[in-house]
Amino acid sequence: MNKSSIKIPFVNLNLQHQPIQIQLEQAIQAVVSQGNFILGQAVADFEREFAAASGAKYGIGVASGTDAIALGLQACNIGSGDEVLLPVNTFVATLIGVLQAGAKPIFVDCDRQTALIDLAAAAKLVTPKTKAIIPVHLYGQMVSPIKLLDFAQTYNLLIFEDAAQAHLAAREGYFVGSVGIAAAFSFYPSKNLGGFGDGGMLLTRDPDVAQKMVRLRNYGAAQKYFHVEVGTNSRLDTLQAAVLLEKLPYLAKWNCDRNHIAQQYDRELLPLASFGITPIENHSDVGHVYHLYVIKIDDSCTFARQQIQDKLAELGIQTGIHYPIPCHLQPAFTHLGYQPGDFPQAEALAKQILSLPMYPGLSSSEITEVVSAIASILSNSQQLLCL
Repeated sequence: MNKSSIKIPFVNLNLQHQPIQIQLEQAIQAVVSQGNFILGQAVADFEREFAAASGAKYGIGVASGTDAIALGLQACNIGSGDEVLLPVNTFVATLIGVLQAGAKPIFVDCDRQTALIDLAAAAKLVTPKTKAIIPVHLYGQMVSPIKLLDFAQTYNLLIFEDAAQAHLAAREGYFVGSVGIAAAFSFYPSKNLGGFGDGGMLLTRDPDVAQKMVRLRNYGAAQKYFHVEVGTNSRLDTLQAAVLLEKLPYLAKWNCDRNHIAQQYDRELLPLASFGITPIENHSDVGHVYHLYVIKIDDSCTFARQQIQDKLAELGIQTGIHYPIPCHLQPAFTHLGYQPGDFPQAEALAKQILSLPMYPGLSSSEITEVVSAIASILSNSQQLLCL
């Protein structure tokens, strides 16, 4: 799909940026004028404000969400010889973070209705070497905090949250980042809170984890030229922090808009259930922040997912797939020893899911147009079957 043919994009960041363009430009210019591009004041300010907004005590900005996981696990003393449970249907950054920390990833299948990690399946995989579980709050919905805390207590495990898609999400009286010892966030541009490039953050309530994370992101230095451990260079750029700081006050409203958009999608898609089209279930009500709005195209549907996606593209409607290949089937990770069929729920779901346009500012008429387009495709198929 070329740019000129796009009628409804999958993501439209301009709708967020245009109303605050002057503030964003002023924030960037202030950093340029000050010349403090590495760990400048805007970084400390954003760390404090994002932690406060999320109900956490400490925030440590890093270069990416992947680094937030890898360094965050190390800061929690998870490493060589430790097994870490994680869902197999996640973006590979979760897996890469575990590997970079030196730990052994243990994949867990998912719940087909919510796409979240199946804790009952996870319980069967716990061994004496299991030290932590990473619940991925996928698509903007938290894994049940109550069940997660019970699971961790039963098996004496650390909870390390992957909240890359769930900024300010809530469920069962808990906010994302408040359930485990730490939580990793990404500020990739298309996230609910996104920068103008890569960026990430670790939130934690533990002062020791926070202090170690500060060292690890900056060459392992407790102070300049005094390196107490092997760290790396992974610092949130001051320019990115300045942009994120300007956008943060709007995040709650943007999340609310996403939830309202999802509610309309839910209502208008309801008649299509008879065609095999159903949304991923929301068990969090308004606490779901809908980084993505994902539907399932069941095997009973007369059109394959690729056909629907292609026909929507012809109509100028962009869609995505998150994610088409589960981690255990990615070529880079065959050395982990998993085979097709090991995780039947995730493998089946990967063949069914389709992400529809979702962003603050998506209009009611555009939502209706997306759903009507899907209905038209399915209706034409039904008519052809009757001929």
